[in-house]
Amino acid sequence: MSLCPTRTDRRVNSAYRVCFVCTGNICRSPMAESVFRARVAEAGLDDVVEVDSAGTGGWHEGDGADRRTVAVLEANGYESGHSARQFRADWFPLLDLVIALDEGHVRELRRLAPSPEDAAKVRLLRAYDPGAVGDVDVPDPYYGGMDGFEECLEMVESASEGLLAAVRTAVEERAA
Repeated sequence: MSLCPTRTDRRVNSAYRVCFVCTGNICRSPMAESVFRARVAEAGLDDVVEVDSAGTGGWHEGDGADRRTVAVLEANGYESGHSARQFRADWFPLLDLVIALDEGHVRELRRLAPSPEDAAKVRLLRAYDPGAVGDVDVPDPYYGGMDGFEECLEMVESASEGLLAAVRTAVEERAA
């Protein structure tokens, strides 16, 4: 059992912790979790960075990711194992970054934050994508077809490189 939102009991004392958050934790946030975990591993940072996800609501707690999320992830070489859960305000002190998938999530998470310092940990994923202009939300693909899930994956992948650079810098600063 762990109080931290990570899914494993493996703990690294100084791990940098990132949690992706969408609405139900079955589409966008598990996709972002899977993609970012792969980027972290490719960068050789998986021993110092922990990646997780959750939803603002608990409707799907215990469910796996949406079958379309799983299909898009697997078709693109990502792992897809997942169990949905709801984000808890008491996780904030345990996290370094809380990455929201749209502005509605940002507002909701900042309202949940127990302190201004915790609220400052909430960031929008596509803020890390230098090519993102205009509406920087990752749209919810749940009510659409496969093309929405594929578009979601493209947006997540595009933002993941910038997020990885920011996390790498934070990890290096922490180690210095």
